[in-house]
Amino acid sequence: MNGEDHKWQPEDVLHAHYPQVGVHDVDLRPLRLLGRITPHGIEVEKTCRQRERRSTLAHELVHLERGIAPYHPHYTLREERIVDEIAARRLIPLDDLFNAMIWCQGRVDDEVAEELGVDLDTLNTRINTLEPCEQQWLERQINRFR
Repeated sequence: MNGEDHKWQPEDVLHAHYPQVGVHDVDLRPLRLLGRITPHGIEVEKTCRQRERRSTLAHELVHLERGIAPYHPHYTLREERIVDEIAARRLIPLDDLFNAMIWCQGRVDDEVAEELGVDLDTLNTRINTLEPCEQQWLERQINRFR
């Protein structure tokens, strides 16, 4: 499967719409982060695999688009969930999710995430935030192959 050529690529969007924002590979392990926005651009953990990097860049790109929210314990967590969902939807179109799940025999695991070019957290976010009509469509399609 792996149709890399048609996938939405956050790095392409960054270059096209935010050319002033640089992406820097740095050691974020002490902060236990995969990425963050700084005044100097987007920092991404230098040991990220390609699909983790893609997921992280998508997440940070959505933050750029939405604007940096002020810190507040309740609203920060809510904003992170919203950003996660938007990024997951962009990275994993429903048809691609269906194809990957069929390819991987209905499992939702790291192999499916790999097939989609995302990290497992992004895959889980996409599945956990399916709209009811998306869930029904996906179940109908998968059942056709059983």
